[in-house]
Amino acid sequence: MSKYVKQLVMRDITNRLVGVTDAVLITTTGMDANTTNQLRGELEEKNIHVMVVKNSLCRRAFEGSALAAAFEGATGQTAVCWGSSDFVALAKEVIRLDKDGGKYDKFKATGGVLDGEPLSAQQLAAVSKWPTREEQISILVGQILSPGANLVGALLGPGGALASQIEKKGKEEDAPVE
Repeated sequence: MSKYVKQLVMRDITNRLVGVTDAVLITTTGMDANTTNQLRGELEEKNIHVMVVKNSLCRRAFEGSALAAAFEGATGQTAVCWGSSDFVALAKEVIRLDKDGGKYDKFKATGGVLDGEPLSAQQLAAVSKWPTREEQISILVGQILSPGANLVGALLGPGGALASQIEKKGKEEDAPVE
């Protein structure tokens, strides 16, 4: 490949990944074209993008950027995955496909980068166990609403008991005397 073509490819790679700071590296070596297209379609449904890249070109293209750490020591054919609602959701999906082993048995998560820090495959699997953004929001909302719900329960408990006693006393007074 000539220098000019390499520069064009590097420019295309950097333009496609502008603004991406977190990514996962995978390998699909040995997958046939139909299976790879099915994999891309399945990931695209979850807003996850895949791009097969040449490691040496990516190292040069991302030199000094947050993604540079992902390509340190990367060998062989590599594909970059990015997108989804957050990095944890991306990691969960990639690890699910890696462990599934069904129709994507050649699919393997090899690592990634999170906030400029390189991740090994084991660290990526650990990240996939974290709660996603949506799960974190639901936990936070529950924690915010919990004190109010506890307060209402505490106020209604004695208040309800008092109200039932007053109602019971009122019914006894209204009852005809025999």
